[in-house]
Amino acid sequence: MGRGKVELKRIENKINRQVTFAKRRNGLLKKAYELSILCDAEVALIVFSNRGKLYEFCSSSSMSKTLERYHRCSYADAGMNQSSKDPQGDYQEYLKLKAKVEVLQQSQRHLLGEDLAQLGAKQLDQLERQLDASLRQIRSTKTQHMLDQLSDLQQKEKSLMEVNKALRNKLEETTAAFQLSWDVSEEHNLRHRSQTIHPEGFFQPLECNSSIMNYNMVVADAEAEPTQNPSGILPGWML
Repeated sequence: MGRGKVELKRIENKINRQVTFAKRRNGLLKKAYELSILCDAEVALIVFSNRGKLYEFCSSSSMSKTLERYHRCSYADAGMNQSSKDPQGDYQEYLKLKAKVEVLQQSQRHLLGEDLAQLGAKQLDQLERQLDASLRQIRSTKTQHMLDQLSDLQQKEKSLMEVNKALRNKLEETTAAFQLSWDVSEEHNLRHRSQTIHPEGFFQPLECNSSIMNYNMVVADAEAEPTQNPSGILPGWML
């Protein structure tokens, strides 16, 4: 006995539903592949799961090329069907579009100041109000653009002033450090030159012999106070 017919309805059990989807998806992809091989047909198959996962098969080299071919055929058939159904309606639509284009072109010429002779006073007044409104809108837009540019320039000026201030502070710190180093170096050089010109121990007291000093003192006393010999005879050293 063969299997009975399966009732086509949504499978409530989640696990059974996923298993059935996987089996039938693989079978469908296999059938599409067999159809493309056996019949030399261009087959494209797209399947999305309930979670949004994409499964696809394409017998050609690119799925996008097959889809483009499908769109060309679909839109061409739709256009041919519409044309064949109501050719008179298409002609009427063409006339309406042509009239709209002519009106727009004429309005553009009027805005440029051309073909104004055929307009009446009321139409000219309306055109003038339209131009005034357009001019006010243009001036407002221009003013807004200028204000935006001015704001951007002010922001740039502020940032440049901050950068300039930071650079000035850094320059002052560098100059102060360099000046301090220069002063220390100059002080060291002056001290070194003074030590070179007046070396330590240059003026030292001379050591004198005590015996020589005593002799000199005796001679000096003898010359200062000569004594007379009581015998009246001069000593030999005075002759």
